[in-house]
Amino acid sequence: MARGRRWRDGGGELWVAGRDTPVPLEIAASRAARRRGLLGRDGITGAMLLTPCGGVHTFRMRFAIDVAYLDRELRVLDLHTLPPGRLGRPRLRARHVLESDGGTMAEWGLRPGTRLRITPAG
Repeated sequence: MARGRRWRDGGGELWVAGRDTPVPLEIAASRAARRRGLLGRDGITGAMLLTPCGGVHTFRMRFAIDVAYLDRELRVLDLHTLPPGRLGRPRLRARHVLESDGGTMAEWGLRPGTRLRITPAG
């Protein structure tokens, strides 16, 4: 589903297998939107997809974030919680990174191998 897709900045919904309701999603596909990411915020409702992206940092961030590295098929490769001021190691097969408030991905049931579905707005 995600292979070959041309993502655009905007909103959408993140569907996690086993959840009845979607997670609100922001999509950061342009260089400017990816660079800005979650900087300057005190938190996020839902999640942010950075695409294309293989690694992130939390320098100058105000809160801890959960980071899920996704492959081309939107399958979770790895998950970490990063406190402010950290550099996450890039993942070789990662094509997208999903970010959310620290602790929320466990509540959603995300773990390595989980397949996600994204429905862009519009």
